[in-house]
Amino acid sequence: MCVFLCVCARLCLCVLACSCVCVCVAAVLPAGSCCRSDSRMLIWCFTVFQEHDVETSHGVLHVTMRGVARGNRPTILTFHDIGLNHKSCFNSLFNYEDMQEVTQHFSVLHVDAPGQQENAAVFPTGYQYPNMDELAEMLPSVLTQLQVKSVIGIGVGAGACILTKLALTQPSLVEGLVLINIDPCAKGWVDWAASKLSGWTSNLVDIIMAHHFSTDELTENKEIIQTYRLHISQDIPQENLAMFYNSYDSRTELQMERPVLGLNENTVHTLRCPALLVVGDTSPAVDAVVECNSRLDPTKTTLLKMADCGGLPQVVQPGKLAEAFKYFVQGMGYMPTAGMTRLVRSRTHSASSVGSTEGVRNRGATNPLEVTLTSARVGVTPRTQPQPNRTAVFL
Repeated sequence: MCVFLCVCARLCLCVLACSCVCVCVAAVLPAGSCCRSDSRMLIWCFTVFQEHDVETSHGVLHVTMRGVARGNRPTILTFHDIGLNHKSCFNSLFNYEDMQEVTQHFSVLHVDAPGQQENAAVFPTGYQYPNMDELAEMLPSVLTQLQVKSVIGIGVGAGACILTKLALTQPSLVEGLVLINIDPCAKGWVDWAASKLSGWTSNLVDIIMAHHFSTDELTENKEIIQTYRLHISQDIPQENLAMFYNSYDSRTELQMERPVLGLNENTVHTLRCPALLVVGDTSPAVDAVVECNSRLDPTKTTLLKMADCGGLPQVVQPGKLAEAFKYFVQGMGYMPTAGMTRLVRSRTHSASSVGSTEGVRNRGATNPLEVTLTSARVGVTPRTQPQPNRTAVFL
């Protein structure tokens, strides 16, 4: 529910059909009039966050809905990484001022992995934690219950893996994906042996910190490291955290193969929706994200490598990520008039990203922009043909 505070003829309270409450004061419109369409009105919209515990075939998911799902637009669906919950993973991004324009256009649904939300109870002995495939299978039930018809996913690490599995099994539900620090591979035996060895010599918090941050970050960014170390060790029940970590650590490989254009693009198993892959240039996940990029359709995928950024780009560089996200949804035909402050827009093959409206969209033409940003100037290179490794680099 949204609350509108408006300047109107006299004090009144009118409940609008759109589930909004309009509080009207002062002297412009008659009492009870709907004030939203009058340009003279001063309107503040306070979005209510609604929390839900949704029962699914693999257990209960705690979710937080911001705004109300709209039939003509997808909902932004977020899923966090291990050691985090939706607040510690995404608050820096969604509270950033440039993202407020986005949240005015889209509702947002934050999902917390089982037992990772604030004030979560410790799971009882014998509880069987869902694996990565089962976590993905839980999401359609949530979307159905909250009347969400389609989503644009934003996932980090484990959350990126889960949302990708959702898109592979339920492509009609997912219009686009922003995948941060995604690793498409299962652990090989060398990785397995290394993790077992580190498990004998390190505690769970240290292992998860090394998952999020590079060695340089762990020694240089003392403030953010201390903040997240305390959060991981104190705010999430350690038994629950260990279960989520083990679920991600035992993940299966994402079955995706880069299509050969003109040969098998309609039959190969890969993502069908546009994807924006994001990684910091000093992140431990760089190699994994590049590997994922090599498995996706180059005409629908952009790799964004952020300079001066480590393992949590949505926390360290929320402004750059917000700007990139605006371009991404514009390429899908949404928010055609969004304000851009850091990048210069260019014509591309996507008819929907140039001069389209939200009422009429061409979702088949969804090539994101290829952008290189420097501190002095912005160069935008329109493509004439698909590139095998399309990279947008913020310098």
